[in-house]
Amino acid sequence: MPRSLKSRLCKLQKILEAQREAQGLAGAQVPAAEGEKTSSSSCSPTSLIPGTPKEVPATETPNIPQGPQIAYSSPAIAPLSKSGEGSSNQEEDTSTSQAPPHAESLLSGVLDDKVIDMIMFLNAKYVTKEPITKADMLNNVSKEYKDHFPVIFKKACEYMQVVFGIDVKEVDPTSHSYVLVNVLDLTYDGSVSDDGGMPKTGLLILILAVIFLEGNCAPEEKIWEVLHIIDVYAGLKDIIYGEPRKLITEDLVQEKYLEYRQVPGSDPARYEFLWGPRAHAETSKMKVLEFFARANGTDSRAFPALYEEALRDEKERAQARIAAMTETTAMVSESSSAPPSTF
Repeated sequence: MPRSLKSRLCKLQKILEAQREAQGLAGAQVPAAEGEKTSSSSCSPTSLIPGTPKEVPATETPNIPQGPQIAYSSPAIAPLSKSGEGSSNQEEDTSTSQAPPHAESLLSGVLDDKVIDMIMFLNAKYVTKEPITKADMLNNVSKEYKDHFPVIFKKACEYMQVVFGIDVKEVDPTSHSYVLVNVLDLTYDGSVSDDGGMPKTGLLILILAVIFLEGNCAPEEKIWEVLHIIDVYAGLKDIIYGEPRKLITEDLVQEKYLEYRQVPGSDPARYEFLWGPRAHAETSKMKVLEFFARANGTDSRAFPALYEEALRDEKERAQARIAAMTETTAMVSESSSAPPSTF
């Protein structure tokens, strides 16, 4: 396998291992009541103030809140090299259950290679918007390991969803035909770039979730604290996300998915993130909460305060849609009833 693909596999495994460890290291407290918000962040309207705040040191001890928490990660996912730790497909792979440790290690390495091959194949199909079938995947990726296909495919799909924000959905059970779609219906994925065209949606979803879980306004320090857990640092080019600070504070701001502004009255200047108008238009708090609840193997109702807020958001969005439709209908009716112009 080319070295670039190997390095991508190492990066993906490092991210997922860190996510697994993050189960007990990173969480977000259920947003406090209005009167309990600290002065470190503000949601009052201000203009976007560009700037380059100082990077949060990588060695800074994370401030882990107590109380009801939701992880910023997907602990249910682990690299194939640790697939013995509870993989739902372990029963299917009986051929290696009694294999010597050395042979098992060799097979694990081969399957790791096949997982990254599958990820690259799925990414290429996502870029070209082509449907795929199980036969395509077997012929192009794992024909010689067809007995292990369920494990390879399952792991690749999990990587695609959590790291890239892409869902692999079956559309025809008879032919085992699949399509690749964005998990939250976001129309931008940042894959058209000079860093290999890897989708950036997974990082955007993570940031949107942190903002929601932090009370709809997240200090920049919190964003980087969470990103450090998955080994993403400002100023250090990432094999998947490119230069993270540029992506987050410039690209996603210009695309209107994020708002990045100075905290009012902060001296020295500190910055915070909010959802941008495009994020509000294309997704919702409920979709973000449901995605991360699924990734953590639970239900969105397991977080009552967040679920109630997401429900209120859904109701407000529905009311806004009804109001817009009513206004449009009234305008059309008024236009059709107006007398024709005479000259």
